[in-house]
Amino acid sequence: MAFRFQRRIRLAPGVRLNLSKRGLGLSVGPRGASLSVGPGGVHGHAGVPGTGLAYRRKLDGSGKAQGQRKGASGSRRSAAANLEALLGEGGSLAVALEVDDSGQVRYFHGDGTPMSDAEARVVRRHAEQSLREQLQAYCDRLNADLDRLGRLHEQTPSPESNGYVVSEFAQAPPPPFQPQSPAWWHTLWPPARRRLEARNACLKMEFDERYRAWEWRKAEHDAAEFSRFRRESDGVWDDPDAMEATLRERLEEIDWPRETLVDFDLGSDISTIAVDIDLPGEGEIPDQYWAMPPKQLKLSPRRLSATRQRELYRDHVHGIAFRVLGAVFARLPGVEEARVSGYRQAIDPATGGEFEQYLYSVKVTREQWEGIQFDSLDRVDPVAALETFTLRRDMTKTGIFRDIEPLKLI
Repeated sequence: MAFRFQRRIRLAPGVRLNLSKRGLGLSVGPRGASLSVGPGGVHGHAGVPGTGLAYRRKLDGSGKAQGQRKGASGSRRSAAANLEALLGEGGSLAVALEVDDSGQVRYFHGDGTPMSDAEARVVRRHAEQSLREQLQAYCDRLNADLDRLGRLHEQTPSPESNGYVVSEFAQAPPPPFQPQSPAWWHTLWPPARRRLEARNACLKMEFDERYRAWEWRKAEHDAAEFSRFRRESDGVWDDPDAMEATLRERLEEIDWPRETLVDFDLGSDISTIAVDIDLPGEGEIPDQYWAMPPKQLKLSPRRLSATRQRELYRDHVHGIAFRVLGAVFARLPGVEEARVSGYRQAIDPATGGEFEQYLYSVKVTREQWEGIQFDSLDRVDPVAALETFTLRRDMTKTGIFRDIEPLKLI
């Protein structure tokens, strides 16, 4: 078997653990009312829930309706006092939150303008429960994303699931054309009837254009899906180009937590494949869990122990190999043997130069892979699973790796 690593896939992460990403928002005020900020200014919205009744009016900078005179005392009020008055009177305000790396929360108006400390205190006083619920949900999501790093293997497909399910065209067609019906008086006034007919003809032409454009998009989608179905049903058995394209697409569809680089090549008889994975470094794994203090509106980081960090990293890098092997055996039914090696960028202490430090190298046959219970992957340990195959690895029980020579690819 001759391998040349010439095909590389850069797999973008599907989930980013970015604690500074502004994405929390809530509406402060009673149900049925809100404020929105846009190019047209600030508008107030209010309505009676469940009735469909609502009104909208433009507000000036103080939150009052345009045309309403401000008294001298109102003009001198601070922004925090205006906010207090708005919320105290049952008004509503859109709020965005930002959580920094230390767990501190910053508050922003709906247009992205930072709130002053006084304004933030007003918001906390009027919306403590809503803020706590939002922050707790965010905290739970961060911790779930962290735990997911060690459970990447749990979504691995069974080797029997090697078909492709054609997806339907998701875009609905334009609504049917409904010409405007003439009124009784159109028969008495021919110029008005001709104008109506001309308008209906113009609208019909516009509808026809929209419908033809929709048909073209649907035809292109259906053709692409049919081509992929044929490729993944027939071509993956003996066509190297089809096999490469299929594996590339399947790996790109995995929800990777971190950016991952994969090099692969098929053997000369296309029943074997070799894969090299550029793994993340230990420093790229988060080192803390998050909690909500009982009496504070913030998140509190709790640093993981060095041992727990290494265990999480160990499970993650083995889970990556497990997912790649799953994609190979599920989507390339003609492949009978896969050799997967994982390496990371490391610094040579003797020279200070960077080198590729291989952490593991594993050889797996299809028959061996089919022995895994894919209907209960939550009970499978990816580290132990790889140890049942031909594995080259030098690792302590707590996840400290030493250099290895990967399996020779002859």
